[in-house]
Amino acid sequence: MKILVLYPHPVESDGVSLQGHYLIKGLRELGAEVMPCDRGNSLEKIHAYKSFNPDVVIGIGFWGDIPEIVHSPINHGLKVVPWFNADGWVANYHNTLNTLPLLIATSNWVKQTYMRDGVKGDNIQVGHIGYDTSVFYPQQNEENKKKLRQMLGIGDDEIMIFTAGGDVTSKGAQEMFKALSKIDDQFTRWKYVLKTYESASADGHREEEDSLVKELELDKDRVIYLQGKYSPEFMASLLNACDIYAAPSRLEGFGMIQVEAMACGKPVISINVGGPKDTIIHGETGYLVDSESEVKLDSEWAYDWMGFEDKHKIVFDKPKTFAYRANTDQLAAYTYRLMTDASLRQQMGKKAAEHASKNFNYKTTAKNIYDLIEKYVVKK
Repeated sequence: MKILVLYPHPVESDGVSLQGHYLIKGLRELGAEVMPCDRGNSLEKIHAYKSFNPDVVIGIGFWGDIPEIVHSPINHGLKVVPWFNADGWVANYHNTLNTLPLLIATSNWVKQTYMRDGVKGDNIQVGHIGYDTSVFYPQQNEENKKKLRQMLGIGDDEIMIFTAGGDVTSKGAQEMFKALSKIDDQFTRWKYVLKTYESASADGHREEEDSLVKELELDKDRVIYLQGKYSPEFMASLLNACDIYAAPSRLEGFGMIQVEAMACGKPVISINVGGPKDTIIHGETGYLVDSESEVKLDSEWAYDWMGFEDKHKIVFDKPKTFAYRANTDQLAAYTYRLMTDASLRQQMGKKAAEHASKNFNYKTTAKNIYDLIEKYVVKK
């Protein structure tokens, strides 16, 4: 099978780009003839359509990328399978999506939100994102871990909690601060490391986070920020150096780095909604806390890039959930349990690594997507 994959290419360190990179790696090892291409409308993409003449085009993105990853190949007479990594609200693309033989969602939650927002659903299958087993695994070199922790200012007797994202508020950092404040009088030997990208969003949330740390009277010297683009190899080093990975995300379609943290043998604390429900086994590979509240919208602005003719406001029949807030009492309880029990961290970390390797390595996830395309598109 000849497969063209449209995604942010050449490969970058962001999740969507790596999602495509690992898919291509797996498909090639399966024997498929695969060509990577940037998803933007460009001469390169049109050339790929005509010269490579693929049997199917996989377009990676969210509903806002539909003109580039769905309409474009269809307009050139090609079969297309979008692999969506975010939820609806789908805007004005229902007819397009309902006519496709196959849509792949990165989690059951993503599938349900597309159905919530009007896509029929009987053509949606779940295909999880894979990770590179040669990069993310439990590293045995304790000296390297110790050196990295020392560079971060973390002592041998301190617990390193780690959260990473484009910004960390969206990954639940503010909820983690509140949880830590609830147990800070019982356990003070912790450092919280937060890694972000350089962006207006991260800077804006940083002001909120700093204010919250001050309001909660947490020791700001125990909160360590890292910023910039790191290679997957260095991210794996950071994950191996931490004791607990925390990401009770406000909105998470899959949670790639949570899987990578498990692959590195770390227990993960997350939220019991969204993608983490598919990836984390509560009480075995980590903990899933309940949602304490939801952010709902009863209307949204619609623009021409969403498939509408004119800018206007749409009022939803039912308010739509666009974000969640994790239960901070449960976060505090599970964080304290892991901080104070080294054997539990080790036991959960071992199961987490086994679970990730078995179910989310790039070979397994690529095989699943290949089989879905073969069943619903090629052989239909």
